Amino acid sequence: MAVHLKPLHEQTLVITGASSGIGLATALMAARRGATVLLVARDEPVLEQVTRQIVAEGGQAMYVVADVGRREDLQLAADTAIEHFGGFDTWVNNAGVAIWGRLEDVRERDHQRLFETNFWGVVNGSLIAAAHLRRHGGAIVNLGSLTSDRALPLQGMYSASKHAVKGFTDALRMELEEEGAPISVTLVKPAGIGTPFTEHAKNYTEHEPCLPPPVYRPEDVARAILHAAGHPLRDIFVGSSSKLMSAAAAHAPRCLDRFSERTLFDAQLRDGPPQPPSDNLYEPAGNGRVHGRHPGQVVRPSLYTHAVLHPRATALMATVFGLAAACALGGRSLRR
Repeated sequence: MAVHLKPLHEQTLVITGASSGIGLATALMAARRGATVLLVARDEPVLEQVTRQIVAEGGQAMYVVADVGRREDLQLAADTAIEHFGGFDTWVNNAGVAIWGRLEDVRERDHQRLFETNFWGVVNGSLIAAAHLRRHGGAIVNLGSLTSDRALPLQGMYSASKHAVKGFTDALRMELEEEGAPISVTLVKPAGIGTPFTEHAKNYTEHEPCLPPPVYRPEDVARAILHAAGHPLRDIFVGSSSKLMSAAAAHAPRCLDRFSERTLFDAQLRDGPPQPPSDNLYEPAGNGRVHGRHPGQVVRPSLYTHAVLHPRATALMATVFGLAAACALGGRSLRR
């Protein structure tokens, strides 16, 4: 069965991890484009504040307090969307937590907790969403990472969870397609994004965590997610470095291993001591910010992702610039 997705302004979206970072950026952007949003996260004060902001700006929004590792919490979110909005059209599995530290140094319970959120949260949300979307169609958008294709040292279990998200998402997509379900399943794979990600990470090191450059804007990921809500796509890379790392991992894994061993330990740690702990592994961090603090780093837009999402406009611009360059070169030749 063909997948037909509604225009964004006619959709209701359920977005997990909506109290900060990518999830918050996506919820605000979706509401401003006319979509109805149901915000899902653990931090009720932030959810209430964001919902009031959206409504004050003329949008439609509600929230549900939920821990994505608990299937019953996400079922409540789905039931709320059905009761108040008549259902939902796109479900975004975005909630995630992180740990910085060598694998052997991290407590087993912390490893397990990370998987409860990053992997089982995606599984719970996807299966609940699929049960509803089978009836009228829609999109499931899962947040992977460049670490879905390539592991990073010091983020070992986070990388493992994102590998697992990719495997689950690919299998779910095939099973839904085989049965003819009218559901699009997209995996979004961002590079390093300038959210409060490092501030929220559980830190086992003696330094402040940081993202290896380049670091991209959260709004680029939000645009990719909302594009997937209206366009059936298999994968979307956000940031050219994510695409390059994926290609290198596929074609030159041992070279990439050695490069990572030489560079990615120091590149993920600042020189100074760590800040007071504020991780969100077990409790919400409570800052409600889209953007993080990344001193000394440039958070830039992803021209690569813009080109991927808008290939016709990009081709037209390239043609115009090419013609302009040709005219300029031709004028120089005539003057000679």
